[in-house]
Amino acid sequence: MKKLLDVLFVRSDHVCPWWCCFTFDNPVRRLFQNTSRIVSPYIRQGNTVIDIGPGLGYFTGAMCKLVGKRGRVIAVDIQQKMLDSLKKRVARQGLADRLKTQLAGPNRFGVADKADFILAFWMVHEVPDKQEFFRQVAHLMKPAGRFLVAEPRLHVSKKAFSDAVHKAAGAGLKVRGNPSIAFSRTVLLSLA
Repeated sequence: MKKLLDVLFVRSDHVCPWWCCFTFDNPVRRLFQNTSRIVSPYIRQGNTVIDIGPGLGYFTGAMCKLVGKRGRVIAVDIQQKMLDSLKKRVARQGLADRLKTQLAGPNRFGVADKADFILAFWMVHEVPDKQEFFRQVAHLMKPAGRFLVAEPRLHVSKKAFSDAVHKAAGAGLKVRGNPSIAFSRTVLLSLA
């Protein structure tokens, strides 16, 4: 039965292609996952925010609004097509001056900035070396920074999520809570 569920919910190592992200960004999802409500507790005007694996920018525009004119959002992805689409979307919202994009390599983010807040929404399950991923995230965090991880509940098993949280702890991150987000397994992390 477990193998059948793994197949049905595509529980395997893979990276979602850029064209697939259109299915994640739709009006129905907005009924259950209000972007501003999810990230606003962690972002202040003037903050530096890193959006890891932002897809087409479901959360990016909201974060650009929250950081204000003095803040910045850095969107990091391994697919240039994702970043290109995201830039167009944010530009249409009149927020392009608050956004920086960074094409990441397979084992590096390529970002030197320290962040007040980092978001990894529905993407950690795609990372092959989670221990290294969390180590790099910890290196990007300011001392009081927060890191929100959300994974799709049906796609990522409870055990797989628990294993990821354990690897985050091994990279020097401490659990601060588990915010409630529809259809998601979540953890809020900080530097230990």
